[in-house]
Amino acid sequence: MWLPSALLLLILPGCLSLRGPVSVCGRESESVSVQCHYDSGWETHKKWWCRGAQWASCRILVQTQGSEREESGARVSITDDQRNHSFTVTMQELRQDDTDTYWCGIENPGANLRTQIKVTVAPREAALTIVGSQVSRTTTSHLAASSRPHSRTHYVLLVFLKVPFLLGLVGAVLWLEERQRDPAAQWEEPIYANLSSELLTKDAPI
Repeated sequence: MWLPSALLLLILPGCLSLRGPVSVCGRESESVSVQCHYDSGWETHKKWWCRGAQWASCRILVQTQGSEREESGARVSITDDQRNHSFTVTMQELRQDDTDTYWCGIENPGANLRTQIKVTVAPREAALTIVGSQVSRTTTSHLAASSRPHSRTHYVLLVFLKVPFLLGLVGAVLWLEERQRDPAAQWEEPIYANLSSELLTKDAPI
């Protein structure tokens, strides 16, 4: 059975006049900011940041005085930007035990406006692990990039120096094998040497 729209507004007061994120996440020892938006007409009303799973028993950590002046509490501050109809809560020096249910609230004589927000604080070790993996991926990409110039240099040396040298070496080996297989080339120089020595012996005086 569907409830009338007017009855829904009574059950969920402020659900349309005040809006914020469903959840936010911060890292341990750092800070996180939450921005809540409200409709026109609520500019001079007090706004607050409340902690606790139940709205009726939540504990107000910080609140404005109906002006745009920043108000601070223990590791938390609130600022109301009335021109843009929003107020911002900043939690600093986050601890893991700050993980809890919080509320953005606006004071109203009838029923206070509120919207629930879940805040989660991630451990510092997890943040360091994420940073370490990013550094590892960056180092790997740099090594891959630096290896490309060496590959190009090796290719140039292979084409212009190593290949001609190897071809020349193969040609020399083939030339020597060809001379060893040719008898005329093998005995050509000794024959001329013998003929020359005989002629010199005959012409010499006794």
